[in-house]
Amino acid sequence: MLKGVVISNIVSTRKQDSLVGSKFLEIRLIENGQDTDKFVIAVDSVGAGIGETVLITTGSSARLALHNTEAPVDAVVVGIVDQIG
Repeated sequence: MLKGVVISNIVSTRKQDSLVGSKFLEIRLIENGQDTDKFVIAVDSVGAGIGETVLITTGSSARLALHNTEAPVDAVVVGIVDQIG
């Protein structure tokens, strides 16, 4: 899993049919407690918002977090971090 901060919403009026209704987020990744210059676009499955620290799962297991396991998804927000430590 990865950790990051939601920095923006991605608006896409045209998308693959299995992704219609999905919310896309741009997330700045955090490594070793520090912001990085790395970003990921992920489908939101938990209702995360801008400024929140989130947990992201990637790869083929990411789509298992969605209702449609056939969706072409490589990254999904699966948690909102309340507290670290």
